[in-house]
Amino acid sequence: MDPLTVIAERHGVFLTREALALGYDERSIARAVRGRLWHRVRRGAYVPYEVWASADAEARHLIRAAAVHRSYGDRVCFSHVTAALLHGIAVWGVDLERVHVTRLDGGAGRTEPDVVHHEAQCLGDDDVARLDGRLVTTPARAALETGILGSTESALVSADSLLFQRLGSVHDLGSAYDVVQHWPGTQHLQVAVRMADHRAQSPGESRSRWLFFAEGIPAPELQFEVYDAAGMLVGTTDFAWRRHRLLGEFDGRSKYGRLLRPGQTPEEVVWAEKLREDALRRTTGFGMERLVWADLGRPRSTADRLRAMLRRAA
Repeated sequence: MDPLTVIAERHGVFLTREALALGYDERSIARAVRGRLWHRVRRGAYVPYEVWASADAEARHLIRAAAVHRSYGDRVCFSHVTAALLHGIAVWGVDLERVHVTRLDGGAGRTEPDVVHHEAQCLGDDDVARLDGRLVTTPARAALETGILGSTESALVSADSLLFQRLGSVHDLGSAYDVVQHWPGTQHLQVAVRMADHRAQSPGESRSRWLFFAEGIPAPELQFEVYDAAGMLVGTTDFAWRRHRLLGEFDGRSKYGRLLRPGQTPEEVVWAEKLREDALRRTTGFGMERLVWADLGRPRSTADRLRAMLRRAA
């Protein structure tokens, strides 16, 4: 394997000086970039072009973070959305073009084309952890810092993800909020912290919860378990409005990927989901309403449809 590819796999990127040490010169480096053999991530940092081309927005953000780490090392800690992604916390509705760092060396806050530098605010030793060799803000703080960059809806996505993945507790979230609540642009975080729930298992479910709240739809029970007459679990639905006799599911495509077993085709998963839904309807006598990503982008019409379904099912 190409030594530079090995370095990129180990460190996220390889550097100009490493290419020079292996016999490349400035002209051959430029040719590799023009010929789409390498992709220039930032000045002096590269990855094989196919790695960049196959990466989604989140993966590209983390590649940029690797390049920033090789530039700055422990002079900074990753924070905000970058720390959230490094911890594996779900993010939605925030810009991923720039990496976010908090200065640990007293450096001033500033914005570069690919990096936002934040001045350290109330950043104690307990607020910083080392993750895979990089300094990052702790999960609860990272989730709320991410929320600062977006809307209440995006803040809820990250707060729910933090709790669902057990990267932090409600107490951790509250303690982090106590630190950031007086910062500029944090007023909307209070609602997200109050609403955060470990039972929301995906960004789609969190965004659905926000839609219900913002549009005045009654709050459903989450992860509602349905049992048959013999006490056997038939299935669990994302949402349930028992008083209205209606069940609900968020039907994101990624859900089927999670359900896919070895040797099973997507079509088989979809069929199994249909059979599960039929069993849930039959057992409860309730209606079933499914939400998809497009529904979340048109909240008012989706809310009108849900209200009609709630009335009809009741």
